[in-house]
Amino acid sequence: MTEYVPTIGLEIHAELRTKTKMFCNSKNDTDEARPNVNICPVCLGYPGTLPVINREAVKHVLRFGVSVGGTLADYTEFDRKNYFYPDIPKGYQISQYKFPLVAGGELKGVKLTRVHLEEDTAKSSHEVLEHSLVDFNRAGVPLMELVTEPVMHSAEEAANFARELQLLLVYLGASTANMEKGEMRVEANISVSKDIDTLGTKVEVKNLNSFKAVEKAIRFEIARHAELLERGESVVQETRGWDEHAEKTFSQRAKENSHDYRYFPDPDLPKLFVSEISEFSEGALKNTLPELPWERRDRYVKDLGIKPEDAEIFIRNIELGKYFEETANVLENKTLNQTASNYITSDLKTPIPPEALAEIIRMTSDGTLSSRGAKDILKIIQSDGGDPRTIANEKGLVQKSDMAELEKIVQELILENSAAVGEYKSGKEASLQFLIGQGMKKTKGSANPSVLKEIFIRLLRAG
Repeated sequence: MTEYVPTIGLEIHAELRTKTKMFCNSKNDTDEARPNVNICPVCLGYPGTLPVINREAVKHVLRFGVSVGGTLADYTEFDRKNYFYPDIPKGYQISQYKFPLVAGGELKGVKLTRVHLEEDTAKSSHEVLEHSLVDFNRAGVPLMELVTEPVMHSAEEAANFARELQLLLVYLGASTANMEKGEMRVEANISVSKDIDTLGTKVEVKNLNSFKAVEKAIRFEIARHAELLERGESVVQETRGWDEHAEKTFSQRAKENSHDYRYFPDPDLPKLFVSEISEFSEGALKNTLPELPWERRDRYVKDLGIKPEDAEIFIRNIELGKYFEETANVLENKTLNQTASNYITSDLKTPIPPEALAEIIRMTSDGTLSSRGAKDILKIIQSDGGDPRTIANEKGLVQKSDMAELEKIVQELILENSAAVGEYKSGKEASLQFLIGQGMKKTKGSANPSVLKEIFIRLLRAG
């Protein structure tokens, strides 16, 4: 079978976090379960109503543009995108065509074409037989659309880009980007060809609402295109949907071109000259940016000294990351940060005070506690609270490191385990671990295993 090169570009929509909708004062509330509550004559498309631009939504998109190194528009305008569907109350959608708010930029190594602002559609429900229902709560919600260049070549790369975009939107406070709630939707444009420099016929897969769906749909389309081409058939340029249960795409309609939408500038909305608005200057916007995901990723690995995979956990779970940083600040010892990370990602079901965790790590590091003792203390503090050092003393978990005391115990064990001693002396190293284990058992886990090992080796070699 011929090797085909897939090429993928993404179009991603994200609902923005604002108090009101894009062009009216109706509440922007994605958690509202009652249908048709947050509506008004403007977002219902009544004749004679006038839209007003949501300043905060514009700022969200411009801040995003600065964060990805895009070029901010000086002049921009809104256009009417004309098409009919029951969830478009006006018969057109207010969007941006020739003059997007942001051009270019890059995210996770993927070049961006544009980022623009528009209004969301209403939500159709087809669960009732013979007719559909429309909920207009979502109609008019601010919607950021991002378009990438067709530069990705695998389903995994595309899904990872979408994950990074979601993370950036959350960090910026621009969107919660919850895909399950439809706050972020991905559309994938896929083509295959025999040559990486040549694009095949493009097919768009609409409304992918999970990262798994993005990967599965793209993989399915790559395989479908290759199979068609192998049979000598042509790929049809079209829009397809994704069947989650069957795990395959299905044809929806012929792919529209921009002229099909008859774009023209919206006469009811003013043109914007961004440079005339001081808070929208690039410098002012940069000053509002938080630490961005890739900056934090780099700091966790380079400055705090933890593994990249742990850094990724803390970057994606912001509260857990905050807890790790608080612990690291108490420790003030870069060499112990990875130990803190290990406990947080593996052993802590519920957080304990950062000061307590830092003390446990210090006690383990200096040999006061064994790793088993540390885990026992963690469990006690999680359920009952308390001070690590006090608990260690009360529960007898402080490791014995007194050489004279442990030497007596080792001598007893050598006499009690003559077979294991003989095996060790004949070259069986595993017998030494057995003897150390017996020492830990005899001391109920309170002996320092490193000290036990040292004494065993010294006495066995001497004997």
